[in-house]
Amino acid sequence: MESLSRNNLFLGFQVGSSAVTTVSHLQFANDTLILGDKSWANVRAMRAILLLFQSLSGLKVNFSKSSLVGVNVASSWLAEAAMVLNCKVGSIPFVYLGMPIGGTSSRLSFWEPLLNRIKSKLSGWSSNHLSFGGRLILLKSVLSSLPVYALSFFKAPTG
Repeated sequence: MESLSRNNLFLGFQVGSSAVTTVSHLQFANDTLILGDKSWANVRAMRAILLLFQSLSGLKVNFSKSSLVGVNVASSWLAEAAMVLNCKVGSIPFVYLGMPIGGTSSRLSFWEPLLNRIKSKLSGWSSNHLSFGGRLILLKSVLSSLPVYALSFFKAPTG
C-alpha cells in the first residue's frame, strides 16, 4: 500500500491543512482498513494489491467479510465498486477493532454495542461453576478492560 501511494497508483485520504499527511491504510493483526479517494483507479489498485497479497503470502483475503463504505458517495457507485471487489457495501457507523467508527459518541445508542458485549460476556459465565469471588475477579479483570478501551477513544455521554 505504501508503494502504491508513493507511486500515485492509490490516492489515500489526506489529513491536515498546512502539513498534509496522507493515510492509505491502518492495520492491526489481521484487520485492515484501507482509506482512499473515490475513483475507479483506487478500486482497481485495491483489488490488485489484495490479490497480490494473497499470492505472495499464501494467506486468503476473506472478501465476503470485507465491506466497502463511502462518505458522500452515491450508493449506486458503491454497489458497482463492491461488485468489482467482490465484497459487500457497508454503512456508517461500522466497527473496526471493536470500536464504532463514524458514530456520535454523545448518543446513548452509540454505546449499545459495548453494553451488549458486556452483557454477552456476563451471560456466558455460568453461576453454577463460579463462586461469587470468581465472578468478581472476572468482572474486575475482563469486563473493566472493555469500557476502558472504549473510553480511551471517546467521551462518554453525559445525559
